[in-house]
Amino acid sequence: MSLLWVILGFILLVVGGEFLVRSSVALSFKFSISKMVIGMTVVSFATSAPELLVSLKAALIGAPAMAINNVVGSNIANIGLVLGITALVGSIAVDKSFYKVNWPVMMLFSIALYFFLKNDSILTALEGGILFIGLILFLFLLIRNTKKNTIAEEVDESLAVVSNFKIFLWLLIGGTSLYFGSEWLVEGARDIAISIGVSDAVIGVSLVAIGTSVPELAASVIAAAKQEKAISLGNLIGSNIFNIASVLGLTAMIKPIVIPVDEPQILTNDIFWMLGFAAILLPMIFIKKRFQISRIKGFFLVFAYGIFMFLVFTSGKI
Repeated sequence: MSLLWVILGFILLVVGGEFLVRSSVALSFKFSISKMVIGMTVVSFATSAPELLVSLKAALIGAPAMAINNVVGSNIANIGLVLGITALVGSIAVDKSFYKVNWPVMMLFSIALYFFLKNDSILTALEGGILFIGLILFLFLLIRNTKKNTIAEEVDESLAVVSNFKIFLWLLIGGTSLYFGSEWLVEGARDIAISIGVSDAVIGVSLVAIGTSVPELAASVIAAAKQEKAISLGNLIGSNIFNIASVLGLTAMIKPIVIPVDEPQILTNDIFWMLGFAAILLPMIFIKKRFQISRIKGFFLVFAYGIFMFLVFTSGKI
């Protein structure tokens, strides 16, 4: 029965995320916000909603290891699984903004998270606020420095003419789906963890993390199969930044996240995998087939993710 709740939770998170993105973009058009700003802010916040709801729910019910590892695992999955599989479908071009802006900012937030947690094994409300303020500052600078004619390709122009009633209905469906999806996923995942004898941290970094990354994976593979440019390396890097700064930042501001003493692997293992997957991207784009994430590189990422998952489950027994 727990597996059924997890599956239903996954489905609702995908549905809820899609409707929330659509309604948010349509609402933004109503307020005459440019496509560029919508793409960099509204869409990014909306696509982080599944992770936010799941981490917040986990923190509130006393499962902080799942809350933190949902984000750590999602960031690993975004690079190892989503980017890797997408590259296997079709090579991904890398532009200069990756190594000039996106990658350094992602590493900065990732390292900041590590030091905040390593300091006292707690992500406090103040530290969460620092992460979130850092995100707002980053977005402000990004929007200010972006050329006026830049078009956010992932923003659907047809959403500019959606009726107010439809926007309200989408918001209602999206919000309700995300709420119940997060409830069922977290509760089902905790029951599975208990039944198979692994910890909340293991389930958080694997099953729950993959579940909250399903929307990105589905969208990336579909876009790559259609040879569209809607999903780029920048989108996934941006998702990782938002996961740390908005998901963990906001969650910690509402309820500080304490790493349990019986889950030391979060700081001694899991977070280093997250840092490693992030760091490897920079040298990867400068080796053979420069400025491309080729199929071979994609295979390497998926293979490395497979090793990570194997080690998580073989060393994560309670």
